[in-house]
Amino acid sequence: MPFLASAPPTNEPSAATITNDGWWPDFDLATARQTMRLDGTVTDERLHHALAGAILEVNMDGPVQAWATARAAEGKTKLEDVSAPQVDGVSRLVYLYRRAIYSFATADLIERYVDYDTTASGIKRSELQQCSPDEHRRNGRWAARQLVGASRSTVELI
Repeated sequence: MPFLASAPPTNEPSAATITNDGWWPDFDLATARQTMRLDGTVTDERLHHALAGAILEVNMDGPVQAWATARAAEGKTKLEDVSAPQVDGVSRLVYLYRRAIYSFATADLIERYVDYDTTASGIKRSELQQCSPDEHRRNGRWAARQLVGASRSTVELI
């Protein structure tokens, strides 16, 4: 059985936080790195960029944006204020939002690291690419749809 070693951290993980718009929750880079199972080859700068892009993508999604606007009109000042069942003390809605962000960010990182180098390609495929970028995007869309109470599929009569 071949031994595959993951890259050691290139530097100490950052304690940085990505500040969201105030209504949606912020993201801690160290927590994101651990949740997304990233090794030392993904720099804090790349992780920050991927998370920020995912935040923008989800926040600007039509149904998500409309849902958040409606909740704000009801007087909710942040996502955590919206009544929802909790899992381990965290709102189901916060969990779904974070899952959407992590999924889109992971898809972005997979696409950008495909050609990183030839020696680590096997490691990347076995660890980071257990799902394809499209599968991560699908998971992100599903989480965003669940967040707003919509179904996972869109059907049109042609």
